[in-house]
Amino acid sequence: DNQLGNMCWASPLRARPGMKAVLTAGVLVTTFWNLRHFLNPLEVSREAFKHTEPLLVLVWEWPSKQVPNISGDVCRELYGITGCWLTMERRFLGQADVVVFPHTRLQPGRDKLPKERPPQQNWVWVSLESPTNTKGLSRWKQTFNWVMTYRRDSDIFIPYGKLVPNQSATVNIPAKTNLVSWVVSNYQRTQERAKVYKNLSRHLHVNIYGKANKKPLCKDCLLATTSKSKFYLAFENSIHQDYITEKLWRNSLMAGTVPIVLGPPRANYEQFIPADSFIHVNDFASLAELASFLQTMNASRYRQFFTWQRGHSVKLYSDWTERICTICSAYPSLRRGHLYPDLETWFSS
Repeated sequence: DNQLGNMCWASPLRARPGMKAVLTAGVLVTTFWNLRHFLNPLEVSREAFKHTEPLLVLVWEWPSKQVPNISGDVCRELYGITGCWLTMERRFLGQADVVVFPHTRLQPGRDKLPKERPPQQNWVWVSLESPTNTKGLSRWKQTFNWVMTYRRDSDIFIPYGKLVPNQSATVNIPAKTNLVSWVVSNYQRTQERAKVYKNLSRHLHVNIYGKANKKPLCKDCLLATTSKSKFYLAFENSIHQDYITEKLWRNSLMAGTVPIVLGPPRANYEQFIPADSFIHVNDFASLAELASFLQTMNASRYRQFFTWQRGHSVKLYSDWTERICTICSAYPSLRRGHLYPDLETWFSS
């Protein structure tokens, strides 16, 4: 807190040496005219000092249950992002440049938000859930300046993962002991993925893990388990533009198995990963045809799915501190003076 307090108040507005001496000495009227802007912070836009002041980001409530220690210069120390300070201390609301509101913490109602916002302050709505699993958006009209989601057209784009260049990467295919696996915790028969699985399982055996099948996997067991399968059912719980989650990035690609995806169209996936790195359910006229393709694939054809490993590796985004820090990287290019008229309309489009 002391570090943050010193940071917030040690701005150019309060750090001019000899100010008192200049005033008491009685200088020229023109000098007073020039200095009076420094004496009265309200008359000076904080935007004029953005290049010298750290950006202060207030997280109204932390998005996850586990709240990390964000004191000090964590964005620089952990991610190399400079000039960015995070806080959860609401007493700094008046000084914050950006206030972050995770949707999961907005459910009780709007009355928990600040009554007013200072000029130049921007509010960010944050969500990693799909529209299907996001309720209560109709109340958020003319409230948020920016959105921060998995969608590429968000003001601040926070994907679940991405492929990053890695010149030293080599093709590494773990030993396989079974054909297909799937980890699922929330199984609902009405979901599209449940219907596809049911029909696919008529043609081949799927090894199912997770709470839904009463076979939960520990955190360190997940990749070790899915890596033993040639293919993994990277089925999303709902189908929306850009909604491509850790089911693809972590459970499949990072584990060294080939993803069979169910989600947005193939073209959408190809904006994230190479076309020859995955199998889309819609590539086949029937699930029987898909099953036959998997069962008859030879080793050479299978190996082609891992060509992406020669120059890339998976970067997984699972740390909320890193996501919040990216606001500072994006800040200079974000549009000013904008309010989303209807958040529900935008998110469901």
